[in-house]
Amino acid sequence: MNNLEFLNQLILETEFDQQTKSCISKFVNVLLQQGYSRYTLYKKIKVISKLGRWLQRKHLSVKDLDEAVVKKFIFYLKKKNCLQLGNWATLKKLINFLQQEKIIAAPVVKPVDSEIEIIQNNFSNFLKKERSLSQSTVDRHLPTIRLFLVERFGKKKIHLDKLLPTDISGFILRHAHTASTSANQSMTTALRSFFLFLYQCGQISTNLAASVPFASRWRHVTIPKFLKPQQVKHILETCNRKTAMGRRNYAILLLLSRLGLRAGEIANMELEDINWESGEIMVKGKSKREQKLPLPYDVGKAIAAYIRYSRPRCTCRKVFIRMKAPIHGFSDSVNVCTIVRQSLKDAGIETEFKGAHLFRHTLATNMLSGGATIKEIGQILGHQLPAATEIYAKVDLGALFAIVQPWPGGKL
Repeated sequence: MNNLEFLNQLILETEFDQQTKSCISKFVNVLLQQGYSRYTLYKKIKVISKLGRWLQRKHLSVKDLDEAVVKKFIFYLKKKNCLQLGNWATLKKLINFLQQEKIIAAPVVKPVDSEIEIIQNNFSNFLKKERSLSQSTVDRHLPTIRLFLVERFGKKKIHLDKLLPTDISGFILRHAHTASTSANQSMTTALRSFFLFLYQCGQISTNLAASVPFASRWRHVTIPKFLKPQQVKHILETCNRKTAMGRRNYAILLLLSRLGLRAGEIANMELEDINWESGEIMVKGKSKREQKLPLPYDVGKAIAAYIRYSRPRCTCRKVFIRMKAPIHGFSDSVNVCTIVRQSLKDAGIETEFKGAHLFRHTLATNMLSGGATIKEIGQILGHQLPAATEIYAKVDLGALFAIVQPWPGGKL
């Protein structure tokens, strides 16, 4: 008896009607394709079976199922001391699946009637469609805008045309001293984008974006953090390429160290982005900008080995996939940064900064020491503005010492 037959037999023994049993069978089959083991699915079916018996005792049908009913069932399991880790997640997934299959009604979406919500939704659409910003960036902007509007108007009707520069400066002064430098930068960026949006939409007559001060960015105070060549070599050598996860991580680390890609660019990379015949890779950068880069032989070889021997079989078109269930593509840059942190730990390398950008800084530093120009480095890193690359100029200490002027009356 194969896995699906065994699991279907368990489903037949549940207390649900035939239509629901058929739907649960489809649900379990989806989970099976996502890489869940037979034992894990056995436990999931068991809690679904308990739910069926509980519904019967409560004289409820599957049609009555919603999140509130499931919460009551979870409370019952907890009271009986038989609640297990993952039960809530399993039943929540089941509810969503039953809604998709039209077995139960989808929850009624509350209409957006709040003025602030309407403004936020319009601003969100503007950022995504006009500015081509990612959802994660949009999500970082919205809380600032909500807080600003709440503090300025409270429960009164919102009159955007009444906003003044003093409203902006007052808001920033109230919050800047309690936030970090990066948080202040994020706050002022969000406000600047918001007022530009209002101005372009004709909701304010003056572009108040110009009234938003720039948060202090001491970007040239310190030298960019980077690794030494032997450290990069050691990190790559530490990857256990005899395992599927090791082959995947090795390919990711090579993309970081040889091409200086951003974590998000790697997470979003799709199979179609690699042109094996021409030896090129399409990189989808910030604001949906696309850039073709040559694919170095060793990087291509590592990616090919991962795809051929280690990448889980799935319908997802992303190159890099989770190795454990649920099997799907990397959701965001966090997955890549986690791999970097673990790789640094495995290699026994202690650094102040442990993000994926560490390899990006390292590549730029090595290119500079190898004679590359700031412009060439910017092209590889996909920088739109030269100012973004100029920070690496101070890494070339030899060139800096050559141009430094002696201090009057002192010695260097």
